[in-house]
Order: sequence, then structure tokens, then C-alpha cells
Amino acid sequence: MTAQEQESIFHDWLGRHKGVLFKIIRAYAFEEEDRDDLFQEISLQVWRSVPGFKGNSAVTTWLYRIALNTAIRWKGKERRHADHTSPLQPTMPVLQEDNRELDERIEWMYREIGRLNEVDRSLCLLLLDNFSYKEMADIVGISESNVAVKIHRIKKQLSEKSKDTDL
Repeated sequence: MTAQEQESIFHDWLGRHKGVLFKIIRAYAFEEEDRDDLFQEISLQVWRSVPGFKGNSAVTTWLYRIALNTAIRWKGKERRHADHTSPLQPTMPVLQEDNRELDERIEWMYREIGRLNEVDRSLCLLLLDNFSYKEMADIVGISESNVAVKIHRIKKQLSEKSKDTDL
């Protein structure tokens, strides 16, 4: 693959699948600077991985795996270094969401999803992106029946929490 082909594929895939990436980023990074950093990390990982794409799965599934694994590693790295970092000067945002105000309920949902453990958070995001249980199982590395049980528990947990709020 030439560098030009790699660049073309990279930009095409990021453009077509940015909605999926935004959801993952929003669930793992809560501050705008952190979202920008995570977007850059995911973009770099996708760039490096484009030549290795074999077509064994859908592009969306493949990108989701890369983004999710990168976000999980990034979050772990952020936790380890949280005490040793200082705030950065504001920068131009890399990640734009069309300047739309998110509804309070959506903000609440993302906060609650962010509080879930890594596997449950991943499953919740995959569900929101309409992945099948089989695709979820492949991405997360658990059985389809385990996916179904976990999804049921997540829905129940979020439903109970929503009753305690004024949304």
C-alpha cells in the first residue's frame, strides 16, 4: 500500500465513522482537552493500523476495536499520570461536534456510561451503535449469552438510576 493510498483510506474511514469514534471518546474523556488528546491517540492508532486491515470484519467493527482498545489504554495511562500532570493551555479544538448543545438527558447518560466498568461501558456503547450481540461478543471477547446478560443488567441499572434523577 502506498502512502497516498493509506492517507486516502484513513481520511475516508475517519470521515465516515466519526460518529462511532465520538461516542467512544465521549464515554472515556470528559474534558475537551482530554477528548482532543484521545482523538489524536485513536487517529494515530488507526493510521498505523490501516495497512494491516485484512477485511475479515466490517470496517466499522475494526475501527471500533481499535478505538475502544486505545481509549481503554489511554484511560489507564491518564489515571496513572493524573497526579503528575499540570493543566495545559487551551488549544484549538481538534474534535468538533458540530457545535450542538447536548440535551441534559444525553449528558446524564454519558456520565453514567462513564461510571460503568470497562466491559459494561464498551457493551453499552456498542448497543447504542446498533451492533449485534455476535459483533459485541467478538469485539469485547465474551460469549453472546454473556453479552445478553450484561446488556440486561446494564439497562436495569441505568433505568433504576434514571428514576432517582429529575430527567
